[in-house]
Amino acid sequence: MPGSFFVKTDKKGPLGVLILAAGQGTRMHSSTPKVLHRIGGRPMIHYMLRAANALKPSGIGVVVGHEAEAVRKTIADSLRDWGVTRPVTFIHQKNLTGSGAAVLESLPFLRKFKTALVTAGDTPLLTFDTLNSVLRHHEEQKCQVTLLTARLRDPRGYGRIVRSPLGEVVRIVEELDATPKEAAITEVNSGSYCFEVGLLVEAVKKLSPKNAKKELYLTDALEHIRTQGGRVSAHQTQTGEECQGVNNRLQQSNAERILNRRMLERLMLSGVTVLDPATTYADADVEVGQDSLLMPGTILRGKTKIGNRCRIGPWTRIEDSQIGNECEVLFSYVKEARLLEKTMVGPFAHIRPGTTAGPRAKIGNFSEVKASRIGYGSKVSHLSYIGDADIAEDVNIGAGTITCNYDGKEKHRTTIGAKAFIGSNTNLVAPVKIGRGALVAAGSTITEDVPDGALAIARERQVNKVRK
Repeated sequence: MPGSFFVKTDKKGPLGVLILAAGQGTRMHSSTPKVLHRIGGRPMIHYMLRAANALKPSGIGVVVGHEAEAVRKTIADSLRDWGVTRPVTFIHQKNLTGSGAAVLESLPFLRKFKTALVTAGDTPLLTFDTLNSVLRHHEEQKCQVTLLTARLRDPRGYGRIVRSPLGEVVRIVEELDATPKEAAITEVNSGSYCFEVGLLVEAVKKLSPKNAKKELYLTDALEHIRTQGGRVSAHQTQTGEECQGVNNRLQQSNAERILNRRMLERLMLSGVTVLDPATTYADADVEVGQDSLLMPGTILRGKTKIGNRCRIGPWTRIEDSQIGNECEVLFSYVKEARLLEKTMVGPFAHIRPGTTAGPRAKIGNFSEVKASRIGYGSKVSHLSYIGDADIAEDVNIGAGTITCNYDGKEKHRTTIGAKAFIGSNTNLVAPVKIGRGALVAAGSTITEDVPDGALAIARERQVNKVRK
């Protein structure tokens, strides 16, 4: 039985969307369900749900089958994060015997609507604009079926569109069942259709597995509808890339490249400079402010947000982090952290989760900072490890400083007051507090609190002996 999220309604809506996401995806050679493979930082089913939601249907149905619970849980747990606000219903396809069987098991859901858009969950390149154009074409031409097609230079792997001499859509023939003449057709089926539900219901009941795969093909429903006098029309995309499905790792890589290109184009058109798009990567949820510069080798993942007039890269990876205005990050790795305005990081720094630095902070060469607060104007310039620390403003951390935050059982914090100076090669054994304006001599191992303004020296006295 379908499982529904959000509030159910008995009122028949004008439009429903059905997303087919039950397939095993054997050609992916993976234990992960195909529609949960990530592209642009999101599971590919995310893109279809977002596009479907933007159409403002009365309901969205998702057909699950292979690893149904995993797919259902991932989607249900992510709907709010993905901005999906329309009612979502899950339909479990027990027998994975083709797209026609999926629609047949979805009839209780589809009967709630006058018109249904049926699409695949493994076509992440499809856009809202294209799907909306299919719906407009369907309505304006008063069709009973409208299918989305594309012309591809290499149509291998796709069903071919067979037209009459007058250009009418006669049928769709799957590649395994195509004659050599039909296989040479370059217009292909995208797997997205708009149906008038009343005719669809009757047509899918008549489907039979008379094909090479012995499956129920939804495409065969078009012939049934056409023989009953229904009008079958096609809306062809302007770019064939939108109709590309993802069935193996090569196609996944191609989809990743296309989505990344689209993302970078949006950023550049909004005022971001991308010096080398071929070596720059940005996930779908990334935001970058005006007049920022992305250097070659920059990788922006997750929900990273970059402010205005920043310089990022070269060869820098930032994940799920917030970067303020006029920051610079080069040759570094930043994850789940915040850099406030005019903070500089790198080269070769590692900023770990839970860190907030700035404004105007400096974290430099080969330094690592974890779960710490680096205050206004403070500097951790080189070769230091700062973990679980609270550092106030205008503090200087000398080279080779280590906060010894782990005693073997628990983590402890280090607190350093404003304008303190920590000499090079210093060990601060937490928990410990360094007072405001205090000075710690180079080479010290500090195990006790240092008062405000004090000089702390914790090292052996030097002894010089005459060599014989």
